[in-house]
Amino acid sequence: MSDTPLFEKITIIGMGLIGSSIARAARKGNLAGKIIAADIDADVCSRVKKLGIADAVMSDIKQSVAGSDLVVLCVPVGAFAEIGEEIGPALKSGAVVTDVGSVKKSIVEAFLPWVPDSCHFVPGHPIAGTEHSGPEAGFAELFEGRWCILTPGADTDIKAVEKVTKLWEGCGSLIEIMDPEHHDLVLAITSHLPHLIAYTIVGTADELGDDIKSEVIKFSASGFRDFTRIAASNPVMWRDVFLNNKDAVLEILQRFSEDLTALQKSIRRGDGKYLFDTFTRTRAIRREVIEQGQADYRAPGGVVQAGTPPVSQD
Repeated sequence: MSDTPLFEKITIIGMGLIGSSIARAARKGNLAGKIIAADIDADVCSRVKKLGIADAVMSDIKQSVAGSDLVVLCVPVGAFAEIGEEIGPALKSGAVVTDVGSVKKSIVEAFLPWVPDSCHFVPGHPIAGTEHSGPEAGFAELFEGRWCILTPGADTDIKAVEKVTKLWEGCGSLIEIMDPEHHDLVLAITSHLPHLIAYTIVGTADELGDDIKSEVIKFSASGFRDFTRIAASNPVMWRDVFLNNKDAVLEILQRFSEDLTALQKSIRRGDGKYLFDTFTRTRAIRREVIEQGQADYRAPGGVVQAGTPPVSQD
């Protein structure tokens, strides 16, 4: 840990799981001389103050960015145009802005027009989270060993990209640079489609008769338990994700539907070879996930637990 903070002053807007975890990681790693926490929800601000994870807490978003070297946006994808209009004029010259959104192309289109020429926007997406939300759910170790994807534009200042890279490395993340559209397609299958499937399966269970539904819940096997964990993710966040990444999600969903139809036909026809070959191929992918260290997740306090990869959460 360096004695000199990476940034003199950081503002984190949106103090849910991710925002509060960034604040904790920044404090733990001495990444900021001063941490400003901002949230439009007065109750959230009150809870953050009690936690003591920031040097100052405020609900005035525009005021919160004044004089900050780095601004981290941890807000729903649909809020970026409104946030940009509010904080753009208040950003100090040379300030770097980044975000944690699960969709990149629409965020760039909504937010970049509000960034002054003297400032820099480096979009980012930490692939980390749990099914829990709120400032109390955050913990400093959330990002350790997890990927953070950055999607800077071709003309983005390289020094700004380096600063954001060092921020996430200081939080323990591994860094990958990616084109925004490619990011959205990759995340459509690794994150967005699984969430959509989870919401659908749990929704189907909810529409069963009361007697069957109670037994489904009572006798939930590991597969259904994992789906309920994913389906517990923040509804506002995921509504915005699907609305703002609809092209990539619909493309992947179409491919999934075709594959699902093929499996349906093989079951109807009793084609055991097709089923065996498919399951063998997908099992190999699971092994690759394990080998790359992405099959475990950290619970609050940094305790490593076996299970499915973490869900994204704000």
